Amino acid sequence: MRVLVPAAIVFLLAACTRSPPPALLGTLEWERIGVSAEASEPILRIEVKEGDQVREGTPILSLDSRRIDAQLAQAQAQMRHAEAVLAELRKGTRAETIDAARATLAGADATVANARRERERIADVRARGLVAQADLDRATTALRTAQAQAGSARANLVELLNGARIEDIEQAQATLAAAEATTEHLRLSRARLDVRAPRDGRIDALPFRLGDQPPIGAVVVSLLAGSAPYARVYVPASERAGLDEGAACRVEVEGVAGTFAATLRSIRSDPAFTPYYALAGDDASRLAFRAELVLTDASATALPAGLPLRAECAPGPPAQAE
Repeated sequence: MRVLVPAAIVFLLAACTRSPPPALLGTLEWERIGVSAEASEPILRIEVKEGDQVREGTPILSLDSRRIDAQLAQAQAQMRHAEAVLAELRKGTRAETIDAARATLAGADATVANARRERERIADVRARGLVAQADLDRATTALRTAQAQAGSARANLVELLNGARIEDIEQAQATLAAAEATTEHLRLSRARLDVRAPRDGRIDALPFRLGDQPPIGAVVVSLLAGSAPYARVYVPASERAGLDEGAACRVEVEGVAGTFAATLRSIRSDPAFTPYYALAGDDASRLAFRAELVLTDASATALPAGLPLRAECAPGPPAQAE
């Protein structure tokens, strides 16, 4: 008993003086969404201001659309032309066009008959030695030209009577599909010149002003989204084994009175070097694990992003070795 009582006292004193878990340092963050400009056009209207709460689909700003409107009108005209060509091929040639082709062929046949008689007459006169050979050659050439024109008119009439080939219809269909795709692409590009909120959130930043012409890909609006902010902290390697997802935490935000309840949402499996603002004592030479704590208090929704904070998490039971 003389030995056990002092040992028990020493054990109880050590348990009472055990140091609390170290504070986890980090910053307050929101889910940040950046909407980029898809065209380099001047800003014509800005519908909101920084700090406004917006719902999904709310208009934010509009870029000048006159250039793309002209391109869209041209694409729509090309699409209508392709539709008309395809419809003509499917319906076949009009009767008036066929009648005109028959009349052209009849005129060509008449020209051939006249050229043949003229050539026969000059050949007879040449046989009697009354005209030169050059006159007969010219008459022969005229007859051949008339025959060629008649052949062309006859082939054109046959083509009209037979109708369009399946290959011609397929080519027209492909041309129409390409025109429709171009029109739809331009229509989508035109719609995105009117920038709208992709999610519910708060306008954090509007980098450009009315009349500015942002370059393609520049972020024209930064939106803070999500139902609650989260704390991005770094867990020292010495505390990593005692923390698991779902652990209860308390967060103190710099400049804000009181503490906020939080839940450990995630913790990285790969360590990284501790950032400079989280260095404290021996932790400066250790690795840390990036973690995210979701603030569950309703009052936390009014907190801005970027504030420094301190967090303490209750460690869970140590894992049992197998």
